[in-house]
Amino acid sequence: MSLLARLAPHLPYVRRYARALTGDQTTGDHYVRVALEALAAGEKVLDAGLTPRVALYQVFHAIWCSTGAQLEGPGDAGGDDANSRLMRIAPRSRQAFLLTALEGFTPSETAQILGASFDEVGALIAEAQSEIDAELATDVLIIEDEPVIAADIEALVKELGHTVVDIAATRTEAVDAVGRNRPGLVLADIQLADGSSGIDAVKDILADLDVPVIFITAFPERLLTGERPEPTFLITKPFQPETVKAAIGQALFFHPRRKAKAAA
Repeated sequence: MSLLARLAPHLPYVRRYARALTGDQTTGDHYVRVALEALAAGEKVLDAGLTPRVALYQVFHAIWCSTGAQLEGPGDAGGDDANSRLMRIAPRSRQAFLLTALEGFTPSETAQILGASFDEVGALIAEAQSEIDAELATDVLIIEDEPVIAADIEALVKELGHTVVDIAATRTEAVDAVGRNRPGLVLADIQLADGSSGIDAVKDILADLDVPVIFITAFPERLLTGERPEPTFLITKPFQPETVKAAIGQALFFHPRRKAKAAA
């Protein structure tokens, strides 16, 4: 199989990463093109000990570093969109955050791409997470019928600097809660106290409010059906606190600014 054929499935993703990293698709594509030209000319080679995707990103970073390019975004980074927020994260932390949160690499793979240690990558991700949490503090609705689990989630949310505006145990309670306080984030279970569904509660909420949702459930198979709302963020119980914290940061970071949906 040719080099191009091996890399072709991964090119849309490295272009996405390059755009997020640089803040501009044209600039990002330039560095992707230079990396591919270096591979084609034999100036760079893929590490045979890595998967093709990891090796491609590793070459991209080698090219990037060799140019002395800066990771500052063009223009004003004072906006409220994800791109502007990215440009405000320290460059090295931005790389580690994007590789794990956007591209789905493990910390070990990220360390291979960046030429860093596992511990360094962990510290960089934590630094980025801290910056995100501080900037995107919001009101949170928890939909959970188990009091102990709800209390655990509430403690995690508050630890990140967010405010829990309500804890709902049923679909009706969840919809009523949104009527009182419009949250910036919803954390939802599926099986609720009265037999109602957290999925239906979320559908009701999303019909009126554009808000990121994280499902935390022991029944993930009820969500992964191809029907709406298909979750971007799904955490299986029993959950790890760090998993929930990371999902909250990513959900808030990549979701557009909260806004009510226009009336039909």
